[in-house]
Amino acid sequence: MSSVPLDTANRPSTDEIATAVAAGNIPTLLAVLVEMTGDRRWLIDRYRPTRSRGMDDNATGGLPADVQDEIRRAVVDALEDWYDRGAPPRRPVDDELVATLMNFTAGEDVPAEFGPMMAEIVRGDLREKHLQRVPDELSTAITALVIGAGVAGMLISTQLAEAGIEHTVLEKNDEVGGSWYENHYPGAGVDTPSYLYSISSFDHDWSTHFGKRDEVQGYLQAFADHHRVRDRIRFGTEVVSAAYDPATQHWNVHVRDRDGREHTLTSRILISAVGILNRPKLPDLPGMDTFTGPLFHSAAWPEHLDEPGALTGKRVAIVGSGASAMQIGPAIADEVGSLTVFQRSPQWIAPNDDYFAPVGDRVHWLMNNVPGYREWYRARLSWIFNDKVHPTLQIDPDWPEPTASINAVNHGHREFYLRYMRSELGDREDLIELSTPDYPPFGKRMLLDNGWFRMLRRPNVSLVPRGVREVTPTGLIDSDGTAHELDIIVFATGFHSDRYLYPMDIVGRSGKTTVEAWGDHDAYAYLGITAPDFPNLFILTGPNTALGHGGSFISILEYQVRYVCDAIRQMIDHRLGALEVRRDVTDAYNEAVDAQHARMVWTHPAMTNWYRNDDGRVVAVLPWRIVDYWSRTRRLDLSDFHTEPLTTVKA
Repeated sequence: MSSVPLDTANRPSTDEIATAVAAGNIPTLLAVLVEMTGDRRWLIDRYRPTRSRGMDDNATGGLPADVQDEIRRAVVDALEDWYDRGAPPRRPVDDELVATLMNFTAGEDVPAEFGPMMAEIVRGDLREKHLQRVPDELSTAITALVIGAGVAGMLISTQLAEAGIEHTVLEKNDEVGGSWYENHYPGAGVDTPSYLYSISSFDHDWSTHFGKRDEVQGYLQAFADHHRVRDRIRFGTEVVSAAYDPATQHWNVHVRDRDGREHTLTSRILISAVGILNRPKLPDLPGMDTFTGPLFHSAAWPEHLDEPGALTGKRVAIVGSGASAMQIGPAIADEVGSLTVFQRSPQWIAPNDDYFAPVGDRVHWLMNNVPGYREWYRARLSWIFNDKVHPTLQIDPDWPEPTASINAVNHGHREFYLRYMRSELGDREDLIELSTPDYPPFGKRMLLDNGWFRMLRRPNVSLVPRGVREVTPTGLIDSDGTAHELDIIVFATGFHSDRYLYPMDIVGRSGKTTVEAWGDHDAYAYLGITAPDFPNLFILTGPNTALGHGGSFISILEYQVRYVCDAIRQMIDHRLGALEVRRDVTDAYNEAVDAQHARMVWTHPAMTNWYRNDDGRVVAVLPWRIVDYWSRTRRLDLSDFHTEPLTTVKA
């Protein structure tokens, strides 16, 4: 159980406490109140919040003003009493209480099976170390190389360092952050709430409910500073290939530094933390090298275009209408001379009143000074943005309107999003027609409105409902043959999300590469983490572990890091030199993955998405609820693996 460090000598006044509590989220305050007092009389219908609508945190709980005030006064009294008692550490919170309070404060049924996972969030269990100190006699035998210094690489490096495991992080860039370092286009930011898109062990006072790129990157840099991660990183070093040597039970990793020099490094354990949204995907169009102005992928936004006036009056095109385009467009529309968006397929867009909203000092005070407030708030967000929607994304085979939606609730989602779109676009029937998807909601990645619809109404913005056929020296030719004269072309065309470990050449025990073992676009792994024929290789954000139904990418990473740490712990405890998942275990798991995906919305035939490969198999996203994946990754079952005793001390 984490505790809240307080300067109790400078106790706030009652008015100061009340002022902060007045800004609090009512359902969260209710959970804190019951935890602090142990008084369950608050768990009656009078105080029961309504169900959260859409994707917001239900700040008022949908309760009458007088009931909200009653709850706030009780919280102030509880905090006063807590200070009177010397601000003791939080009481232990058991799974049953968490399940009860989650169910009550959500205003809807939260299955009891979620209790243990939510309790882990509420207690702050993921703040703890996953590995004990490695024994001195194994300090040279258990070594690791980590590829990538984004969120995943820094998380695993921190755990390895605290256990005294010798390791190096190999990073192709000159700074930490991964995709957040690389993607600095206008408007870049998270589409997951900031307090959910956070590392459990590293708190931050977010300035907005949905953090923008510079704040997220600064947060990751601060994490690196706090844990001295840079001391363990070789920057400007790209992994070219890696080959497993069965004789030594080690990986030989071929790297190239920024000067073109090549080296071979060796370690027993190899951990890929490169992610899947890190290799930009540009279309193969005629004339790409003929355009006379700036032409680039959104992930490679030129720094000179960030200078004041760089876009003023320019004729800009954005090719694509997905997540990056939706952030770039509204951010530059009022500066450019004209903006032309090329859209092959419209997206489902959800409203969120908090998208641009500041958090404020009073909420920061609650997060930092009220026992459990941060944890309960995060737990509630994890329900609203994670598994709550999962059952509604499963196909009802008897649903009478299978083209537009997949079940009754999904149809309700469709009507809700259409009403919102119409309210934003008003009398622009032309834009309403062009912006209405012909596939079910959630079939592609759901997007939060970043001012997109209002941008489309601007007189200097044009929406072209077609793709691009050709690049010319002066612009683009669309698929209908219409020429568009342009000054700047931005390709917001996604990433090689179906090519795992690309472009590295990873060679396993048998001498086969991952491409030879999987196929170029058909990666698979057990739990998305480990694969047969590749001993001691662990993949963070591997196949079928991205999130299609919402939720926090960081949470998934934390579960994967714990699993990898448990693998290393068992290698240490059992003096194992090699750990390789069984093929039958992997095959059974991936058969279950495919079977579950066949029931999910993202296999719907009415659209394509980056979740699927060219053959239609879903390779990117998780088919399960997050609670299911959490349960599967809590502990490594050694019986799922072939093992070899430690035969070498150092290669």
